[in-house]
Amino acid sequence: MRIGELAEATGTTPRALRHYEQAGLIASERAANGYRLYDAGAAVRVRNIRQLLDVGLTLDDARVFLPCLDGDVTAGPASGKGLRVAADRLAVLEARIAAQIAVRDRLAEALRRAGCGTSAQPVAPHRSVGSAPTDPAVAHRAPGTSVRPVA
Repeated sequence: MRIGELAEATGTTPRALRHYEQAGLIASERAANGYRLYDAGAAVRVRNIRQLLDVGLTLDDARVFLPCLDGDVTAGPASGKGLRVAADRLAVLEARIAAQIAVRDRLAEALRRAGCGTSAQPVAPHRSVGSAPTDPAVAHRAPGTSVRPVA
């Protein structure tokens, strides 16, 4: 299948697929006209890559899972190396969240000192990590994800 067909079948973009290929996570062959051609199994691999990215792993992190990207990545027992990579990524994400919370708290305090803390638009209350967002428009999305139009 050609790159556009694979992109459509997996809900991603041709640009993302070229990026995954550059990162060594998927492979293609070239047709006589230079177009990339992917085998049918590439769709499963791309969906698994997307699943790993959606939970916060990076493409570098996903390399650890190469041996199981062609099947159900969640079906088998977790490898020690995979668990370490995921735990390390979680620690990075939690450190970033803590840093952002500290910045938000400093800004909120500055606004309170400036007399803005009692305005009609109060400073948003602290939401603990892992708690659900209160805005129903984003409640269905995982933190850090963007909205893509559904075709």
